[in-house]
Amino acid sequence: MSNPAGFGVRLGAAIVDMIFLFLASGIITTIIYQEFFMENEPITSILETLYYLLLPVFWYGYTVGKKVLGIRIAREDGERVGIGTMLMRNLVAGLVYVLTLGIGIIVSAFMVGLREDKRAIHDFIAGTYVTYDEPEPEKYLE
Repeated sequence: MSNPAGFGVRLGAAIVDMIFLFLASGIITTIIYQEFFMENEPITSILETLYYLLLPVFWYGYTVGKKVLGIRIAREDGERVGIGTMLMRNLVAGLVYVLTLGIGIIVSAFMVGLREDKRAIHDFIAGTYVTYDEPEPEKYLE
């Protein structure tokens, strides 16, 4: 693990991702329902889930926000981030955060801010970290 990304840049990437998803879901709901934003619309939830699960798998560990800020999700062992890794990172870790009534999210924020390796609870669950390093092309051409 090298060149880990800290709290500020990860928060910035999350904000960019939220803005991107808001605009994308707004465009989709406008096309389908002729209304830009609809609360509790299942399409928005599906889009968000697919975005966080699949985009990093197909785009070398990046989401739009992470790409804009020059960071990406990487596995500890250097292998390609796969769907299993992303399921662990998002769904299993999300369950942990829900079961701890949100306390896990606060603990994770402190971990990213204070730990030398900048890893959060979801990083430990999935065996990942967030880095400034570019992906190694040979690992992604297989």
